[in-house]
Amino acid sequence: MHIQEYFARISYNESHKDADLQTLTVIFQHHIQAIPFENLSMHCGETIELDLQSTYNKIVRQKRGGWCLESNHLLFWALQELGYDVCILGGNSYDPAEKAYTAVINHILLRVVIQGNSYIVDAGFGGAYQAWQPLMLISGKDQAQTPGIFRFLEDNGTWYFEKVKRKHHISEQSVPSTDTPELGNIRKLYTFTLEPRHINDFQELNTYLQVSPDNILRKKSICSLQTPEGLYALVGWTFTEVKYNHMEDVDLLQITTLSDEEVEKTLKDKFNIVLKNKLVP
Repeated sequence: MHIQEYFARISYNESHKDADLQTLTVIFQHHIQAIPFENLSMHCGETIELDLQSTYNKIVRQKRGGWCLESNHLLFWALQELGYDVCILGGNSYDPAEKAYTAVINHILLRVVIQGNSYIVDAGFGGAYQAWQPLMLISGKDQAQTPGIFRFLEDNGTWYFEKVKRKHHISEQSVPSTDTPELGNIRKLYTFTLEPRHINDFQELNTYLQVSPDNILRKKSICSLQTPEGLYALVGWTFTEVKYNHMEDVDLLQITTLSDEEVEKTLKDKFNIVLKNKLVP
């Protein structure tokens, strides 16, 4: 494993002498625009191994993406290599259908400390809830970014992470979206504590998510990638292109239903992914 090979994978060729916030921000943005959030292995009959060498080979050498456990684990390794003070945290994601946070930890995120300030760095949430920059860990402060306004709220050692939602404009030739938006304009994302974790703490979760029929990752094949203007998302046979128009507080959506052949082509053209095994969306 070599940091220069990782840099080539994310098309980063700037200086990394200083483990400062500016360098962290640029590396993070390259990471989320090069490495898709995806669970396609589960829908190709492949097993996801949660160890650094496997993750490195898959994402860096085979030019695949990964879900939070993989993408953030790789980013954790890279930031450690660059001299950052970084640790792994565990999160409980919010389930809108249940209107509750999960009882068990099912998400991984990173905390980076720079000059005494803590930042949350999470390259593994994907879709429209993916932050584009490190977020300062401070309670009650609105942090505006191109994808939207993010904020943390702290209560008795538990941190709550949420995003202010924006209006959607779906272009006329698109298939209408069937997702009913939540009431209110706040989307809860996950909770976490600052207790440091080790990647091995997530081995059981990694196995469970691949076999449990109830979780969304088993039910749907998902691939999303941040772009300079917004994001691409392929869920099953539905391809969505989002352009953020934050100046007018609206996101522009183009939604297309693909054939099996188009799914393969879209993965190659939009996400730079070529699968070895047949995908069953």
